[in-house]
Amino acid sequence: MGLAELSKALASGRLRSTALVEEALAAIAAPGGEGAASFLQVHADSARAAAATIDAQRAAGRTLPPLAGIPISLKDLFNEAGVTTLGGSRAFIGQPAATQDAPVVRLLREAGMVIVGRTNMVEFAYSGLGVNPHYGTPRCVFDRAAGRIPGGSTSGGAISVADGMSVAAIGSDTGGSLRIPAALNGLVGFKPTQNRVSLEGVMPLASSFDSAGAIARSVEDCALMDAVLAGQPVEAPAAATLSGLRFAVPRSYFLDDLSPAVAQAFERALARLSAAGATIVQTAMPVFQRTPEINPRGLVTAVEALEFHRGFIATSADRYDPRVLGRIRTAESALAVDYAHLLRLRRDYIAEVERVSASFDALLMPTTPDTAPTIAEVTASDESYYRWNGRMLRNPSAVNVFDGCALSIPCHEAGAAPVGLMVAGTAGTDIHVLAVGRAIEAVVAPRAG
Repeated sequence: MGLAELSKALASGRLRSTALVEEALAAIAAPGGEGAASFLQVHADSARAAAATIDAQRAAGRTLPPLAGIPISLKDLFNEAGVTTLGGSRAFIGQPAATQDAPVVRLLREAGMVIVGRTNMVEFAYSGLGVNPHYGTPRCVFDRAAGRIPGGSTSGGAISVADGMSVAAIGSDTGGSLRIPAALNGLVGFKPTQNRVSLEGVMPLASSFDSAGAIARSVEDCALMDAVLAGQPVEAPAAATLSGLRFAVPRSYFLDDLSPAVAQAFERALARLSAAGATIVQTAMPVFQRTPEINPRGLVTAVEALEFHRGFIATSADRYDPRVLGRIRTAESALAVDYAHLLRLRRDYIAEVERVSASFDALLMPTTPDTAPTIAEVTASDESYYRWNGRMLRNPSAVNVFDGCALSIPCHEAGAAPVGLMVAGTAGTDIHVLAVGRAIEAVVAPRAG
């Protein structure tokens, strides 16, 4: 059941929060499952206590928030009072515990949602692959025997949803960290406009691009979680009517060098949308070819990451993932004037993207150009790691660069390797993108048989 169905079942007494939490904890602890690689901390005692309190309040006739009692997971970069935020690293072991919850966590608790634990992630959220050499790497839900990457950086969060260890996962997205793992695991991920959800008390990667959102099983569920995180009334926008909507498909940049599986799934999704009455406009939109110029070789990201990590690197460099450390240290020779220049270019880029997108209801493109490769393949060498990381980040990171909002929605055939369709809008169009996404999901989602 989705969040809305669970809410009704809990409110009516057909379900109890304690039962949902026990199911989640059992899935985390399942022998041979992905729980150990997906969670860095399991809040079993506090989750059980919270669920019991909610059940008792409902039994006493108290009116509770609509999502109260539903188990969720939390990426290991959101502060929780009394917990040390590690960011998926060993370098921060021994650091002081947080003295208060991040605003996002406070809103989740006020909504009555039950946090079952803190999920594994790429160290400091600095990769789109999902690999973590410190705590292990959870395996993609597809072709698990082959050991495919989960996508990152919200790797454990995605697998927690895919494997029934939580109903939704709260994570971050700096260049695709919600949408990539959602796409590779047949889930929905939503990256909101950056200023929509508070980042206070959230370990930063790059302050220019960071955002916080959710992974779940449907667009409706992501919309409900977005409302909680944004501090708005907990309701999802109704699905838009596809007939009359105009979607732009930028031919440049996003469609370059797609794998056959992704290209076929994407074209099939476009055909289904067209048949449902949407207008699909294939257009050059050359502005997107400039995307790598705004953050060349990840320079803006590296400079902003180094600003946060510089003191820790001075004392604990040997405790960092070498690949993460190497990416951060590329900023050590950066000049302030170059950084300032890139920020100015970004302002111009955002204005141009907003101009060329203004006549469309959304932009459509594949979330990633590939389905999930194996963990062994991407970790075979540094060259392989960085090549695959660049490919996974290419499409989704553009939305962070133009400070937009975007969904990744499954569009593959049932039983095939998961493929994500990205539905993107410019800053502040979040509710519209969610409404459009609900309509698109109904047409392109995997179909059995």
